[in-house]
Amino acid sequence: MAVENSYWDLAAQGESVKVAEQSLAVSQKLLNDNKKQAEIGTLAPLDVVVAEAEVAGRQRDLIIAQTTLQLQETKLKNMLAKRVDPDLDAARIVVTDRLPEPRDPDIPDVQDALANAMRNRPDLRQSETSLQNQGISLQYTDRSLLPTGSVFGLLAARGLQGNCTSVSSSGVPNCPGGVLTGGAAGSLNQTFGLDFPEYAGGFSLTVPVRNRSAQADNLRAQMVDNQMQISLKRTQNQVALEVRQALIGLVQGKAQVQAAHEATRLAQQTLDAEQKKLAAGVSTPYNVILRERDLVGAQQSEVATVASYSKALVEMDRSMGTTLDRNGILVPDALTGTLSKMPTPPFSVRGFSTQQ
Repeated sequence: MAVENSYWDLAAQGESVKVAEQSLAVSQKLLNDNKKQAEIGTLAPLDVVVAEAEVAGRQRDLIIAQTTLQLQETKLKNMLAKRVDPDLDAARIVVTDRLPEPRDPDIPDVQDALANAMRNRPDLRQSETSLQNQGISLQYTDRSLLPTGSVFGLLAARGLQGNCTSVSSSGVPNCPGGVLTGGAAGSLNQTFGLDFPEYAGGFSLTVPVRNRSAQADNLRAQMVDNQMQISLKRTQNQVALEVRQALIGLVQGKAQVQAAHEATRLAQQTLDAEQKKLAAGVSTPYNVILRERDLVGAQQSEVATVASYSKALVEMDRSMGTTLDRNGILVPDALTGTLSKMPTPPFSVRGFSTQQ
C-alpha cells in the first residue's frame, strides 16, 4: 500500500512538473508580446516588468516541481531496492500507469465489498485461525475433567530350545528335562507357534475428584476463548468500518475530481477570454497574469485531487484485502523473489492528463 501511494505521488508530481512547464511557456509568451508592444509604444514599460516578474515566479515554481519530483523518485527507489547504488541513483523512474480517472465500476456495492473483505482480509483469517486453535485447547481442557479409563491385554510367547553345555559333578548334563538339542531355529518355531504362551489382561479407571489444576486450566481456556471471540468480532467491525470509509472516500473523491476538472475548464476559458480582451485593447497584462495564476492553481488542485482519488482506490483495495489480486501479484512469487508472470496493473489502460 505504501509503495502504491508513493507511486501515485510520483505520478502526480510528474503532472505538476508539466503544469509548471506549461505555465512558464504561457508566461514567457505574454512577456514576449508585452515587449513587442512596449517597443512600438502601445504598452507601458511597467507592464513588461510585471510580466518579467511573473516569468521569474514561474521559473521558480518549475524548479521546485522538478526537485520535488526527484525527491519523490528517491523515496520510491528506497522502497523498491534493498540498497541504492550509483547506477540506480542515476536511473530515472518512468511512470507507465498514469493517474486514473473515476469510473462507476471503481465504486463497488457495499455488500459485495463487505463480503470480499470478510473473505480476503488476512487479519481476519489470522484471528479465525487463532480462535480455531483455541477451540482445540478448550476441548482438551474439557476432556481432562472427565473420568479416564484404559484396558490392556498381553500375549507373550517363549522358545525353550537350545544346547545345554553345563554338566553336573557326576558328568550328567545339568538341563531340566534332560538334554536339549536344537538351536535358534527351534526356539523361533516355539515362539511363533505359541508353544509356551503367557496371557495377561486388565483395566483401570481414574475418576478426578476436586481436580483444581484441571479446573483452573479449563476456566483459563474458556476465558481466552471468550476474549478471542470478542477480538474477532471487534476485528470484523473494524474491517466493516474501514470498507465503508473507503467507499465514502471514493464517492467523495469522484465528486471532487469532477469538480476540479470543471474548475480547470472554466479557468482555461476565462484565461482565453482575458487574452482576447487584451488583444482587443480592453484589458491589461496584469489581468491576464491574474487569470494565468487562477488557471495554474486550478490545475495544481486538479492534479492533487486526482492523486487523492488514486490513493482512495488503493485504500479500497486494502480494506477489501484485494490489493495483490487487483495488481496481479502472486504470493509465491513475492516470497521467492521471482516472477512466474508479469503483474497486471489495474490502471494501465486509462489515465489522467493535464493540458493547457
